[in-house]
Amino acid sequence: MNRSVHERDLHMVNEKLRDDLTDQLCRAILSLDTMEECYQFFEDVCTIGELRAMAQRLDVARMLHEGSTYDDIVTHTGASTATISRVKRCLNYGADGYTLVLEKGIVAHPVDKENHR
Repeated sequence: MNRSVHERDLHMVNEKLRDDLTDQLCRAILSLDTMEECYQFFEDVCTIGELRAMAQRLDVARMLHEGSTYDDIVTHTGASTATISRVKRCLNYGADGYTLVLEKGIVAHPVDKENHR
């Protein structure tokens, strides 16, 4: 079962990730105020594929958190079973980053653009 964010050690971030440049990147992200600013920043920092892959992994995490099956997740997200397994491993044994975001309640079912034009 997923650990509660309240139970986690806030200093459990992999030290291999920490350096001055990564700290600077995190501060830059934290400085963004609006959705538009986020899009502008990520458009410059990431390729479209990289950004979509991150968004897909977050959606996979949401669905796993809600108890969806691998088959449902593949059908709804197009993610590979390898991606789903990696996200599940992070949810169960990772730094609780996904859980931290999911428990804030800001990640919801994406709007179906085909039916909402």
